[in-house]
Amino acid sequence: MEKGVVIAGFGGQGVMLAGEILAEAGKDEGKFVTFLPSYGPEQRGGTANCHVIVSDEEIASPVIDRPEAAIILNLPSLDKYEPMMKENGIMILNKTLIPREVKRSDVRVLQIDAHDVARKLGSERVVNMILLGAYVEVEKPVSLESIKEALKKYLTGRKAELLEINIRAVEEGSKIAREFLGG
Repeated sequence: MEKGVVIAGFGGQGVMLAGEILAEAGKDEGKFVTFLPSYGPEQRGGTANCHVIVSDEEIASPVIDRPEAAIILNLPSLDKYEPMMKENGIMILNKTLIPREVKRSDVRVLQIDAHDVARKLGSERVVNMILLGAYVEVEKPVSLESIKEALKKYLTGRKAELLEINIRAVEEGSKIAREFLGG
């Protein structure tokens, strides 16, 4: 099993944190993992993306040229990655910041009004974790439990107060994806 995902959005949306959490969860499960971050010229507000691969076998390259899965947080990222997607791949979109439909008919699309869900949870800062939870439920690169454990490692010290809401966000994203999958 090898699962790769591109996570893309604006700097400051938690793109890298989502990738790091996924990579940490894979590592904790004893899998091979790569995490390849890429930033635009500005860190906050510029473009940011990362490629994460989780595999049962050694990984040949950390670069994902034709994504089978993508977590897309904004319109410029959809414009960039939609043409690259593999046929029958899955795109998990933050519908709040993407005002158009996906043009391709040969990919699966899960649109989540992630900002609305995040507001109901109590913080718009957890949009990334909602989308990550949905991805984990759909593609199953790691268990949801491993994602929660990885969050516990990353959200320590002053960030510890954010742990509970991030765990709830991952769970909510997973729940939305289960409904999308029909169960």
